[in-house]
Amino acid sequence: MRVSNVTVRKRLIVVLIAGFVIMFVIGIRLGYLQFILGGSLSDRALELWSRDIPFEGKRGEIVDRNGVSLVQNLSAPTVYVIPRQIKDPVKTAEELHSILKGNKEEIYRQVTKDESIVRIQPDGRKISNEKAKQIKKLNIPGVFIGEDYKRHYPFGNNLSHVLGFTGIDNQGLMGLELFYNENLSGEKGRVSLYSDAKGNKISSLSDEYDPPKAGLDLKLTVDSKVQSIVERELDHAVAKYNPDGALAIAMNPNTGEILAMSNRPNFNPASYKDYSAEIYNQNRPIWSQYEPGSTFKIITLASALEEKVVDLEEDTFFDPGYIMVEGQKIRSWKKGGHGQQTFLEGVQNSSNPGFVLLGQRLGKEKLFSYIDKFGFGKKTGIDLQGEGTGILFPLERVGPVELATTAFGQGVSVTPIQQVTAVSAAINGGYLYKPYIAKEWIDPKTKEVAIRNSPHLKQRVISEETSKQVRYALENVVAKGTGKNAYVEGYRVGGKTGTAQKVVDGKYLKNNYIVSFLGFAPADDPQIVVYVAIDNPKDTLQFGGVVAAPIVGTIIEDSLSSMGVKKRQDQIEKETTLLDEEFIAVPNLIGKSKKDIYQSFYDLKIDATGEGEMVLNQIPKAGSKVKSGATIRLLLGNK
Repeated sequence: MRVSNVTVRKRLIVVLIAGFVIMFVIGIRLGYLQFILGGSLSDRALELWSRDIPFEGKRGEIVDRNGVSLVQNLSAPTVYVIPRQIKDPVKTAEELHSILKGNKEEIYRQVTKDESIVRIQPDGRKISNEKAKQIKKLNIPGVFIGEDYKRHYPFGNNLSHVLGFTGIDNQGLMGLELFYNENLSGEKGRVSLYSDAKGNKISSLSDEYDPPKAGLDLKLTVDSKVQSIVERELDHAVAKYNPDGALAIAMNPNTGEILAMSNRPNFNPASYKDYSAEIYNQNRPIWSQYEPGSTFKIITLASALEEKVVDLEEDTFFDPGYIMVEGQKIRSWKKGGHGQQTFLEGVQNSSNPGFVLLGQRLGKEKLFSYIDKFGFGKKTGIDLQGEGTGILFPLERVGPVELATTAFGQGVSVTPIQQVTAVSAAINGGYLYKPYIAKEWIDPKTKEVAIRNSPHLKQRVISEETSKQVRYALENVVAKGTGKNAYVEGYRVGGKTGTAQKVVDGKYLKNNYIVSFLGFAPADDPQIVVYVAIDNPKDTLQFGGVVAAPIVGTIIEDSLSSMGVKKRQDQIEKETTLLDEEFIAVPNLIGKSKKDIYQSFYDLKIDATGEGEMVLNQIPKAGSKVKSGATIRLLLGNK
């Protein structure tokens, strides 16, 4: 059948229109792919071609309040392989093993994995720079070195429970490293290498470098000099008494800033895996909960003075060595008691009957309201994980006996940090501060302060006048009472002893005590509060005044000296006994002749240097008090 020309033309027009439509759709599609999806498709292609070598961001470094480095970063590179680029897996595994050591079969297994990029572990993680240089020098195809770091603690075990440690992936696992992990953590960077599906490098694409970002540096409230003093004294205590444990806290009572914190046993954060979890997981200054003993009497004293239920120097009581409460005999630590005495003498002598009377005068509602105001029974909020809350009697279960024992620190459990915080409020004018350790966050590039933590006042607990009386009473404890072993000439130390029987399964252990001392100085303007507790010291009298008081006295003296705090005048004279060492005032020898000195009687040793017959200078200075028989150094010359 013959087709007409008209039909042919119609068919041609339809085909032509269809062709234009198809071309238009193709053009639209190409334009959409080119201009709309072009960027994302290119990115997806680059992702398929790229192999990223991670560059870890540095964690923020940690320094003390004076800028002394406490935690640093050391370069510790990591080995990566791109399996498809490795031409000879056996040889590659052998060459890596010759440097990394470890398990050669495991290295071979990893270099032959069916993955785009593999991190050699554990032998290739955080290796030395020397090993990294050796591997680079081999120039093995498909083997790369990624930037990584490990933490370094210049002071070793010092402050270990506070600083904490990090894991293999630079994540904080304990202490400040965990508590402030987000701020300290850096952001990863990378080097992007481009290769095809066979692993061959794409020559038309250059490698890209996305630099890592460092975390914020952290400045602490801790003073490394004070910390070193505390660590030294705890080491001495451990060597001398072989205790089950020991701890110490030093704090600025006017701000809540922690100046030092330590724990025994301690550990080296750089090698924490070498220690049992029981050691590194127990930061005793904030975690331990135990009966405080007589250090808790400071709270009862402050409460009674604030409520004006006692006049320390006018009111008296009789201590026969016990007091009867609801038919129960509550004993004093001294058999036979202290007899008739003022309440000030009762504080000096740490008389349990005296403090029971103060508790009774206050009543349970008043006493427990002050215990609550001083922060017991709840966390202080210190910026460390694992803080305990302590255990108090519920008010409805407090009878006459519970009131009596609470008043002198028995039957309740508190944490060391609660005690230090509460006593700071008792002696700083009545202000309860939240304790803290992180002082400032610093940008590592600009060195500018990004975040600053300021003292946080929780509440006013007692008045300045009451606080002044508490300081006076506690200075008398050190000068004339149970705390005499903490006495420091010129620094006006105040404080309180504590001797608490340990409780296990609801029963008191025999001859097993936590002995403690909580001291502060100077008494007219406190700059430091120090708490030391020694758990079950051996081969000694287990009393806070015997074991812990001298440790606190030494820490306070050396710390205040390092802090530049000058010694005071008008110190309460120490009441000596036959057992106490005699202190004498150094005479003024400057200007005297050598003949005069040797003809005079001084209960001191003389160490003279220099040529001449006259004393030009002396150490210590005239008026200083030293132990009888101490050595005075003289510089001789001629005028």
